[in-house]
Amino acid sequence: MTVWDDLVGQDRVREQLAAAARDADALVTAVSDGKPQELEAQGSKMTHAWLFTGPPGSGRSTAARAFAAALQCTSPDRALGGEPGCGFCDGCHTSLIGTHADVQVIRTDLLSIGVKETRDLVRRAQLSPAVGRWQVIVMEDADRLTEGAGNVLLKAVEEPAPRTVWMLCAPSLEDVLPTIRSRCRHLTLGTPPVEAVADVLIRRDGVDPERAHSAARATQGHIGRARRLATDERARARRAAVLKVPLRVADVGGCLKAAQELIDTATDDAKQMAEEVDAKETEDLKAALGGVAGGRMPRGTAGAMKELEDKQKRRRTRTQRDSLDLALTELTGFYRDVLALQLGSRIAIANVDVQDSLDRIAESSTPAQTLRRIEAVIACRQAMDRNVAPLLAVEAMTMSLRSG
Repeated sequence: MTVWDDLVGQDRVREQLAAAARDADALVTAVSDGKPQELEAQGSKMTHAWLFTGPPGSGRSTAARAFAAALQCTSPDRALGGEPGCGFCDGCHTSLIGTHADVQVIRTDLLSIGVKETRDLVRRAQLSPAVGRWQVIVMEDADRLTEGAGNVLLKAVEEPAPRTVWMLCAPSLEDVLPTIRSRCRHLTLGTPPVEAVADVLIRRDGVDPERAHSAARATQGHIGRARRLATDERARARRAAVLKVPLRVADVGGCLKAAQELIDTATDDAKQMAEEVDAKETEDLKAALGGVAGGRMPRGTAGAMKELEDKQKRRRTRTQRDSLDLALTELTGFYRDVLALQLGSRIAIANVDVQDSLDRIAESSTPAQTLRRIEAVIACRQAMDRNVAPLLAVEAMTMSLRSG
């Protein structure tokens, strides 16, 4: 099993990264033999900064992690013409599981990545590799960089250390500062085919074939959501509740009740996640600051505790928004299927498990109404991006779904 096996349906990207990994391996080998070379030598496929873009679920971070592992590959087969990225050597294995000393993976549970965190990364990027062949920084949420953080990162990308590689992941080029993206090599990933996603669920996660195909079809090729839907009963129940919303907005009372239930579900998701991590974080910080179980905290520690509480609050806010956004994505998929039925399109229906509901809505409305309902869902997502109160945004959406 090579490091590329989890990169589903991205053959073109895989070929580009494999070629870059070969050139990077040749460069490090030449330097080790006392033959200095430039990282971006003429004709080299390797460069110091990469930008992975693609729709949610396309595997941006998976591609970046696989590339990081290939760069750190120490397989002896390379000397015999083998490809970097064997998947079995210590460099590949530790990179993939997140324990390699020279591969730093950055993701955030918060709404943004600030200047302080970015400066810490930039300082780390200036170091030489400790045990591996490259110093690799993978930033999974580059689109969440604040403007100040982006300016801090720009300097590091402009003047990189000799053996440092930056890998930034974002939904689109427009989500990254123009000055940063102009200094990166772009790789665009597409949505994986449904069959490819189902195959990886069956092969890697041991999911029942029928359930794997159903989950892959329902999530329209989103790998992460498909895995969760196939393996988590709670996720299936939540999706089933969301897909009942179009049938529950026949009157004003139903609209308001449906909106409140969507908000409550998102809040419960955030609370459940918080309970899993907040208590441990708080206890660990108290222990680090010298606190005693059941006793008062030492003087001068209130600021650190307040900072942790603020971080946890911001994380709960993001979790709630992510849960709501997922519900809105599923509603968009529902109305997309309705529109396909109304127009007699040959595209595959994603939500075949609620075919009766799709037929009912399709027969009782027009394509123009369906388009307006899709626009209402999109407008709700945009409103929440502008920090409109979630309940108000969702109530406005459900009222628009009612009127069509």
